[in-house]
Amino acid sequence: MPFHTAGLDLDLLVLFNQTLRGSLLDLLAPLLSSRAALFALLAACLVWAVRRLGPRQIVLFVLLLAAMGLSDLACGQIKDRVLRVRPMDALPGVYYQQNGDWQRRPPDFVQEKRDGSSYPSAHAANSMTLALLAMLLWPRTRPWLTLLPLLVGWSRVYLGKHYPTDVLSGWLLGLCVAALVGLLWKGLLERRVLPPKER
Repeated sequence: MPFHTAGLDLDLLVLFNQTLRGSLLDLLAPLLSSRAALFALLAACLVWAVRRLGPRQIVLFVLLLAAMGLSDLACGQIKDRVLRVRPMDALPGVYYQQNGDWQRRPPDFVQEKRDGSSYPSAHAANSMTLALLAMLLWPRTRPWLTLLPLLVGWSRVYLGKHYPTDVLSGWLLGLCVAALVGLLWKGLLERRVLPPKER
């Protein structure tokens, strides 16, 4: 499916991928996009929550992971239909990371791929789902979890994996999934199926 990239989308891509760069950001962006780092963090949080708040927290973590799985599945379905090519495979001058090394597409780079998986960003969707549901289930996490989707979304553009509109669409999808699962959680809570949320 042809996908028109608006001027503002390209301008923001250039800003966050090419203009606002630095050695510290080069280290931070891959970490924020790492699924291994995310699940390691979730595992650490689960251990802490169980020790501090009790074994019933496992149910809430399962709900959280199921919501992220639903978000990821929805993104995959859309990706398979839109087939938008990633910036790193479509545009000259884009910085990207391959095998741990930073590279840049040359000025004469010509797109060869016809299909891709850029739209929407699953990382952005999953991080938004995670943040919103975690803030609902554990209200005390709100001060710092608010930044998670923003940082993850920025990292995807910085890495040349997504256009800003991919990230924005991912956030919106994640919001919808979080709202849907949140309503389900509320209904189950009212029926005393799930443990009450943290006070």
